[in-house]
Amino acid sequence: MKVAIIKYNAGNVQSVRYALQRLGIDPILTDNAEELMSADKVIFPGVGEAKSAMDYLKERNLDTLIKDLKQPTLGVCLGLQLMCNHSEERNTDCLGIFDTNVKKFESKTLKVPHMGWNNIHDLKTPLYKGLEDHDYVYYVHSYYAELCENTIAVTDYVNPYSASLHKDNFYAAQFHPEKSGEIGQKIIQNFLTNI
Repeated sequence: MKVAIIKYNAGNVQSVRYALQRLGIDPILTDNAEELMSADKVIFPGVGEAKSAMDYLKERNLDTLIKDLKQPTLGVCLGLQLMCNHSEERNTDCLGIFDTNVKKFESKTLKVPHMGWNNIHDLKTPLYKGLEDHDYVYYVHSYYAELCENTIAVTDYVNPYSASLHKDNFYAAQFHPEKSGEIGQKIIQNFLTNI
């Protein structure tokens, strides 16, 4: 199986690569259109800031390419946020794959960023096959996607939000499956084998 990780100016790519290697997959890291279009599965990870990431994608026409992908594609963290309509982070228009917006956490009592382990519930689609409501995953983020018809998992922090989204061949997780232990490995395995 050929798995491609989208290469762009966002962190966290190496930990995704290592998680795949633990499952016996040696992914390619690329921003080459042909390689991305011909992959069996594509992963769009990221840790960083929305506007500079979108600018980088647009400069290389990766914004159009990502929307045109037909194979199963998994966004992670910033990848999820960039697949939404708009982010409050520097007032950024994003890819518009998921019909929801990204907001900044506002809380006087809970710390932002939301960092550490939290649970997911209301799980839908084969991405979460074999998992149970309230299994724990690992988060690091200050922005979140609002609940919408594409929501396939929910986490509560400050307010309920989309822990995971799905539309057509596109899936995304706000948490980091590659840093979420056995549960995260199971989610990545499900993406590779059940999607």
